[in-house]
Amino acid sequence: MSQSISPTPFNSLAPNPSAPARAEQSALADFAQETAAMAKRLFIQLRRRPSTLMAGVIQPLMWLLLFGALFYKAPAGMFGIEASYSQFLAPGVIVFTAFSGALNAGLPVMFDREFGFLNRLLVAPLSSRYSIVAASTIYIISLALLQTALIVGASALLGAGLPGPAGLVAIALIVLAIVLGVTALSLGLSFALPGHIELIAVIFVTNLPLLFASTALAPLDFMANWLKVVACLNPLTYAIEPIRYLYLNADWSLGSTVLFAPWGDLSFAAVLVVLVAFDVAVLLLIQPLLRRRFA
Repeated sequence: MSQSISPTPFNSLAPNPSAPARAEQSALADFAQETAAMAKRLFIQLRRRPSTLMAGVIQPLMWLLLFGALFYKAPAGMFGIEASYSQFLAPGVIVFTAFSGALNAGLPVMFDREFGFLNRLLVAPLSSRYSIVAASTIYIISLALLQTALIVGASALLGAGLPGPAGLVAIALIVLAIVLGVTALSLGLSFALPGHIELIAVIFVTNLPLLFASTALAPLDFMANWLKVVACLNPLTYAIEPIRYLYLNADWSLGSTVLFAPWGDLSFAAVLVVLVAFDVAVLLLIQPLLRRRFA
């Protein structure tokens, strides 16, 4: 009994151009799902231990109250601007709050390393292990924006005023830029250092020196020449000064001069470029380390 074999249609042998696109979409969907699941885990931990969020809000409020009271009777033109010290201080507190939270971003990953949970994630069938880093970044950025909103509201009640809607959006973008770079640096340290003791030591050693070597508490004109140079190399200064300009000037644009560095005056747009360059530099710096750890 003979069987007739029908020829395979030519169209079925031709490559399907939509197959790679579907595979890429599936990979992106898997990455988003994994990132969302691990970020949800971090938010659940925060809900069970809200002291982290409370401490991140109470500490900057204390800075606002104590430093505001310390310089309460300072002349309005003492810092070269016709404004109260509360208006001068608020941008520094906003940026330092976001910076402190981002600097602690590596601690949850470090504890996962020490308790063995990170090893379980690394052997799990993840579409991309970079979802571990992405989840931590989303978590820290969300906390930073929430803390920023609370500090902006509290500083307004304490007399610092409130920028307009466009200014508030600009503040959020600036905070996002500084938090992204510092978070990436902290996550890189969490994979490079041997344990949480060393990471906490790095955080303590760098936290306050970076604060005092910036324009958070005093303008550049009040600093020694060498400290002025250091402050203008500090990424915190490039986040503080544009936010301060937003608080003190209702009329602003990307061409407004916001930082008078020793090597030249920088506009609002130039400061934003510096912050983006800082983020790119940190991301490129930690890439080889992450590739080795995730290999």
